[in-house]
Amino acid sequence: MSDPSSNGLHFHNPSSVHAPLGLYSHTVRVPAGTELIYCSGQLGVRPDGSTPATMAEQADQVFANLVALARANGCEATDIVKLTTFMVAGQDGDAVRAARRKYLGDHRPASTAVFVPALVEPIWLVEVEAVLARRVG
Repeated sequence: MSDPSSNGLHFHNPSSVHAPLGLYSHTVRVPAGTELIYCSGQLGVRPDGSTPATMAEQADQVFANLVALARANGCEATDIVKLTTFMVAGQDGDAVRAARRKYLGDHRPASTAVFVPALVEPIWLVEVEAVLARRVG
């Protein structure tokens, strides 16, 4: 079944594949006349450069940063077509899912999530990169 969104994106979970096991769609079809915007991995770093201590606080900031980047490019969170999430192993993945639900609601972009041994700085616990699609013209 394909679910077309208001921006022309088609989120699809065919019956020939298992239902999504989380907050994602198996595929997203981006129509012609659409501009792709790639967001670098966002960390739980606040605009003032500080980093909160907990996974929940960092995850919240990560998604706040992604929404801010989307809006700075004329998009909304519902224009996200792909997320890749990196979490430090042993950390609370539920905190990341909670932040994602807070900022994305029922929106289900294509997604990948992996646990990694560490990020570049020991204080960072989660990083999420995104691809957005915006209709042009």
